[in-house]
Amino acid sequence: MTVHLRKFASDLSESFWPIPALMVLCGILAAVGLVQIDRAIAMPAWLSEDLWLYDGDVTGARTLLGVVASSTIAVAGTVFSITIAALSLAAGQMGPRLLRNFTKDRGNQLTLGFFLGTFAYALMVLRSVRDADHGGFIPQLSLSLAILLAFVCVGTLVWFVAHMSGRINVDTVIQLVGHDVQEAIERLTTDGERPDAPPDSFWRDAGVIYDPRSGYLQQLDADGLADWAAKHDTAIRLLARPGDCIFPGAPVALVTPARDDAKDAVLGMSALGEARVSAADLEFAIRQLEEVALRALSPGINDPHTAINVLDRMGAALCQLVPLRLPTGTYKRDGRTVLVVPSFNYDGLADAMFHMIRQNAAETPAVLIRILEILTAVASCEADNARLDTLQRHANLVLATAARTIPAPSDLADVRARHEDFLIMRTKGVLGFGSRES
Repeated sequence: MTVHLRKFASDLSESFWPIPALMVLCGILAAVGLVQIDRAIAMPAWLSEDLWLYDGDVTGARTLLGVVASSTIAVAGTVFSITIAALSLAAGQMGPRLLRNFTKDRGNQLTLGFFLGTFAYALMVLRSVRDADHGGFIPQLSLSLAILLAFVCVGTLVWFVAHMSGRINVDTVIQLVGHDVQEAIERLTTDGERPDAPPDSFWRDAGVIYDPRSGYLQQLDADGLADWAAKHDTAIRLLARPGDCIFPGAPVALVTPARDDAKDAVLGMSALGEARVSAADLEFAIRQLEEVALRALSPGINDPHTAINVLDRMGAALCQLVPLRLPTGTYKRDGRTVLVVPSFNYDGLADAMFHMIRQNAAETPAVLIRILEILTAVASCEADNARLDTLQRHANLVLATAARTIPAPSDLADVRARHEDFLIMRTKGVLGFGSRES
C-alpha cells in the first residue's frame, strides 16, 4: 500500500461518516432482501397468526412504518443536537483538538448509524406495502423486523445517553488520551538496539531537496524510501519528521550523492495533511494530554486536580519507557546508512510533558509538588544516567519556579522537601529514600 493510500485509509478510519453510511446501506439492502423473501415465500397460517409476527392490515402496516421512520430520524436529530452542545462545552474546558476523540468514537458512530439505518429500512419497506387495489401485499417478515428494530433503538438511546455522559467526563477523556500515549509508546519504541546516525560530516557535500507543498507530514513510507536509496546507492536525510509542519519552498531533505530523481522519491513517499495526527507522532499525543492540564490551570477553570490527574498519566508513560529504547531514525541496508529521519528523544518528550504545565502552574504549589513527586517516582525505576539527568533538570526547574513565584514560606518549604526527596532517590535509591522517610 502506497503512502497516499495509507493516508486515505487513516483519514477514513478517523472520519465520522463511513460507519453510519455503511449502516444506512445495510438497512436498505436488508429491506430489499427481506421484501423479496416475503414475496417469494408465503407464510404458513400458523406462523402468520403467531404473536411474534405482524398480522395487521395495510393501513396498520403503513402507520407502523411511518411511525418508526419519523421517530428514529427525529430522535437521531435531537440526540445529536444535544451531543454537539455538550461537546461544545467540553471543548471549552478541555480543548477543541480533543473533539477528534469524540468524532472517531465507535459508539457515537454506531448509534447514529443504527438510527439512520432503521430509518432507511422503514422507508424501503414502506414503499413495498400495497393495498388490495394494487396487488394486496403486506411484507409480514419485514414489518416484524421493523418492530424489533424500533425496540432496539429504544435500548440504543438509553445506552447512548449513558455512554456520552461518561465520555464528556474529564477523567474519562484523560484516560482515553493517556491510552493513546501508551499505544504510541508501544508502537514507536523497541527493547532492542537501534543503529546510530552518521556524523554531520557525512552530509557535508549533500544536495538539498526543496518541498513545494505545505501542510503537516502525516504519513511517511520510511522503509520504502530506505529501499529506494539503497537501490540507487545514495543516502537521504530528512529534515522533518511525522507531525512537523512543512512550509512551501523550504528544504525538506538532504541527499548524498545528489540525484535528480531523489526529489520525486521523497515527495512520492510522504503525504501531507491539514492537521497533526498521532499515528507516528508520540509528541503530539502527549501535547493532547497536556492541553487538558493547561485548560484546567487556566484562571477561568482553575482545576488543579485535573492537572494532577494528567501528570499522573505522564509519569506512567515515563515509567513505561524505562525498559524501552527510543528510535534513532536511522535505516541501514547491508550495513550502510541509507536514510535518517529526525526522531524524538527523551529530553524532548520530558520537555513536552512538563514545561508548559510547570509554567502555567507557577503559582499553584500543589501542582509543582506533584511534578516533583512524579519525577521522584520515575527516578526510582530509571537506571539510565542520561535520563536521570533530564529528570533532575526538570526537578531543578520546578524548584527555581517555586522560589520565584510562591510567596508563602510553608508552601515553598514543601516544594524544597520534595526536591530533596528527588535528590535522595537519585543518589541513594529506594533504600536510601525509605530510610530517610522512617
